[in-house]
Amino acid sequence: MEAEKILDIIGADFYTGVPDSQLKALCDYLMDTYGIDFRHHVIAANEGNCTALAAGYHLATGKIPVVYLQNSGEGNIINPVASLLNDQVYAIPMIFIVGWRGEPGVHDEPQHIYQGKITLKLLEDMDIRTFILDKETKEDELRNAMGKFQAVLATGKSVAFVVRKGAVSYNGKIKYENNYTMSREEIIRHIVAVSEKDPIISTTGKASRELFEIREANGQDHKYDFLTVGSMGHSSSIALGAAVQKPGTKIWCIDGDGAVLMHMGAMAVIGTCGCGNLVHVVINNGAHETVGGMPTAAGNIELTKIASACGYGYTVCVDDFDALDKELNAAKKRNGLTLIEARAAIGARDDLGRPTTPAIENKRNFMEYLSTLA
Repeated sequence: MEAEKILDIIGADFYTGVPDSQLKALCDYLMDTYGIDFRHHVIAANEGNCTALAAGYHLATGKIPVVYLQNSGEGNIINPVASLLNDQVYAIPMIFIVGWRGEPGVHDEPQHIYQGKITLKLLEDMDIRTFILDKETKEDELRNAMGKFQAVLATGKSVAFVVRKGAVSYNGKIKYENNYTMSREEIIRHIVAVSEKDPIISTTGKASRELFEIREANGQDHKYDFLTVGSMGHSSSIALGAAVQKPGTKIWCIDGDGAVLMHMGAMAVIGTCGCGNLVHVVINNGAHETVGGMPTAAGNIELTKIASACGYGYTVCVDDFDALDKELNAAKKRNGLTLIEARAAIGARDDLGRPTTPAIENKRNFMEYLSTLA
């Protein structure tokens, strides 16, 4: 069904969310229609942030907001749904649109399998009524479901449309781009060259896929890398946890701007620790590229100043390879917590593959390698 028709039937005028590849058509339609307009459409830092924004909208207008998310973000909405929205607390109703990755019986990546299995149960446990939207859903079926949902929303409870793969379409053409020239894959290639045999912990999405393929192309062992294929926003915390236990080893974290924004409080913890053997590289293209390229707020802020305020000893922003190489080599030698923000273009190879090593094997090999280091 076309995104415009779906949203017309829902009938809301405020949308906030974290983009999802399964909801790309919906996200593109919202960007084409509203862009980033805080009165009507906001791409937030994480799903809990979206839910709170939507609650504020409801308090100010009395109208029903819409929150969109990938099902992996259900964990981030549990707290505000249970302790803020619930009808036994403030009875703040809202409509969730949830992309169903890892649906049972549908092939998907390992990080989505268990989440897909428990998607409907989590919503049920949060007392959120659901309707599954698929390719075969007719307009009258959706209208009927929305009519029933209106009665639920009137009681102060929330509802959710769970969206199967390919259920939403949009024929508009929208291009996401910026003015930077370095590609993320080449940035990672330079990090690999400088880090040599140092352990690398990489963030969710295309960054980990590119790191895996770079090792393959170089004929290098994958034991040096931990690929954080799920758990968006937590790679820097994983890197900190490893770095404090291996003080004699340089630990590199390859992060993304969307991931940093999702759990930015981690930077305060990292800065407080002041771990001198940690190099935090944030590849900032101002976009949620892995799920379609929709913008993040990181294109408008200075992550280096935030990191410095959090306690990072050295921070720098680079936008060309000469500066990047200089800073990577200096970080390799430096005994001090470092953040390098690398401004990157939006885009990746069309033939970019996915890791072929099972997640459990990746963990085991990485742990065995760490055990040999000081």
